[in-house]
Amino acid sequence: MHVLVQPLSKAEGGGVYDLAEIIHSVKSFSVHQINWQRGSRGSIWQDERFDRIVRDEMEFLEKWQYIMNNPLKQELVERPEDYPWLYLKND
Repeated sequence: MHVLVQPLSKAEGGGVYDLAEIIHSVKSFSVHQINWQRGSRGSIWQDERFDRIVRDEMEFLEKWQYIMNNPLKQELVERPEDYPWLYLKND
């Protein structure tokens, strides 16, 4: 799974959500949903993660292109926008 996010500010208490909190939330929710749909139990995610801070717009675009092109490299779709799990939120 590849995710390109900007953590939001917490409503109360200030600060921003920690990346570890975000990843834990995504992994926890998704494993419960996947196991429910499969009728199974257990872990599906590796314990480790690789993360980094995107420093500028050029690096952001590089990472975004990498994420968008992954389904193409795996020959899952012909165009990135055809991949059903690619989500882009524009503000």
